[in-house]
Amino acid sequence: MAKAIASAAARLLTPDDHTLVLIDHQSQMAFPVRSIDVALLRTNAGLVSKAAAGFAVPTILTTVAKASFSGPLFPEIAEAFGEAAPVIDRTTMNAWEDPNITARVNEIGKPKLVFAGLWTSVCIVGPALSALEQGFPVYVITDASGDVSDEAHERAVQRMLQAGAQPLTSLQYLLELQRDWARGATYDLVTGIARTNAGGYGIGIQYAKSMFGAQEGH
Repeated sequence: MAKAIASAAARLLTPDDHTLVLIDHQSQMAFPVRSIDVALLRTNAGLVSKAAAGFAVPTILTTVAKASFSGPLFPEIAEAFGEAAPVIDRTTMNAWEDPNITARVNEIGKPKLVFAGLWTSVCIVGPALSALEQGFPVYVITDASGDVSDEAHERAVQRMLQAGAQPLTSLQYLLELQRDWARGATYDLVTGIARTNAGGYGIGIQYAKSMFGAQEGH
């Protein structure tokens, strides 16, 4: 018979067990997106970026044909990581086929990979399937990704799930990194991001802070 133990599942993300890869969140790539409102997409991408920056998650930022076609990164991403944050520009649709990307993944050396970007059916399916085939646990933030139609996005997500990828949302990503309100060092960070990018979520901020904010080390 199974025995309940007060410990987290290994599949849950922590700030130090994964690399976040944000792919092609660029103006021209967003222009034809129809599976999600572009303003919401940008808000969610900003939420994920603030979460990763705040929790010091190693992050790879990459663009495709930045100068000739696709344009700059969403400002929400650039602001979260700093305007001087390195960005790898590629020609390959599948980022995993660019040796600069895989070299950076290997250099960082984290066991899990979390992807988000544009478009889901091309620029996310490619690296997700490639990384899965090479033995990496893969997670996809579905509401920080988008495509030219609902059909394109949903079939891409379904294809990745069938291959073993794990889906999550941007807010889920933020809260999974925090996991415990007694982690006072990141309490203000998380609640601040939730207020700004997720409209809050019903928690009484001052009450919760008085109850849990002083506790550390969990």
